[in-house]
Amino acid sequence: MKFIFGGRLIFGPDAKSLIVTVLLILVPIIVFCVLVARHLRHSFPSYNAGYAILVVAIVFTIYVLVLLLVTSARDPGIIPRASHPPEEEFCYESSVSVDGGRQTPSLQFPRTKEVIVNGVPVRVKYCDTCMLYRPPRCSHCSICNNCVERFDHHCPWVGQCIGLRNYRFFFMFVSSSTLLCIYVFAISALYIKILMDDHGTVWEAMKDSPAAVVLMVYCFISLWFVGGLTGFHSYLIGTNQTTYENFRYRADNRRNVFNRGCLNNFFEVFCSKIKPSRNNFRAFVQQEVPRLSMARTRDMEVEDTSGNPRAKVEDDLELGGDLLKISQRHNFEEVDEDIRSRGGNGQHHDNTLEADFVLGSDQQAPPAVRSEARHSSWGRRSGSWEISPDILAMNSAVTESRNCNT
Repeated sequence: MKFIFGGRLIFGPDAKSLIVTVLLILVPIIVFCVLVARHLRHSFPSYNAGYAILVVAIVFTIYVLVLLLVTSARDPGIIPRASHPPEEEFCYESSVSVDGGRQTPSLQFPRTKEVIVNGVPVRVKYCDTCMLYRPPRCSHCSICNNCVERFDHHCPWVGQCIGLRNYRFFFMFVSSSTLLCIYVFAISALYIKILMDDHGTVWEAMKDSPAAVVLMVYCFISLWFVGGLTGFHSYLIGTNQTTYENFRYRADNRRNVFNRGCLNNFFEVFCSKIKPSRNNFRAFVQQEVPRLSMARTRDMEVEDTSGNPRAKVEDDLELGGDLLKISQRHNFEEVDEDIRSRGGNGQHHDNTLEADFVLGSDQQAPPAVRSEARHSSWGRRSGSWEISPDILAMNSAVTESRNCNT
């Protein structure tokens, strides 16, 4: 989308084609006013009716251009995109993995769901791009890359999608362009008739004003397009269909549940209040707060209740080092407890000798433990840690001493 004047005007991605449409309207009208209508100013002397031909052409052209601008520079009914899928629609089913046989939850997301329209169930689809369920009569435009309410079609001549909020102006633009073509064609033919009365033959009149002939040919060809669109969309309005629905329902032989009668259908398009835009294109973009999705929360719950503590221990190096220190301290405390529980001088002396044999003096034991604990962290490589051989030898000595005491 392209925004002009701070978001007051919203154009489609192919808005450059709008320049071609404006030229196709302005150039023939300028030729008509300069080479045809200017010569008819004095052809109708009563009440200066000749000037009215020129004024009507200019005013009518301005009206058509305004309708073109309103159709092209208006929000057609874009539905704002969601920042995340609708989590209330998630459902989980257990599935067994191939390698470990462990049951893990698999995310199931319904691609369609049904809503009731006029007492009839209508299936709506989920849009992967906008991450929402499209409302009824809504479709995703591949050119604008937006979901549009009551999507009719994407018109390359106006460079915008035609939807809920600009369909009325699009029909008025097409029908007004048809009337303008008829007006220019009729006045050009009248000018040829006046020239023929002066020159006597049609050929002489056409040679005297080739611009009028070219305008008649141009308007005749244009009438096949804008006139055909006017008739086709009149039929669509009378049956309360969109162009997209007309082709889709005709192919699928579906029932049109939105038809409320011809008169009510025209009243809905031209007399109903236009809904306000769902987007505030002039507002500043708000930074979204990062949130934890339901799928991730579910995975964390499964991981916590699985009873497998290996995953956290293997990945956390600092926790592994702390566990090593706690284990060493626990072994030495058990030896010290065993020595104190013996009691007596002789026994205490023997046990002290045994403890000194294993640990050395009391002053040296704690530094040795700290030194070896620090030394054990040197063996960490690529997310793993190894115990120093000296620590393993010390643990073996402690175990043997406990066996001897027993």
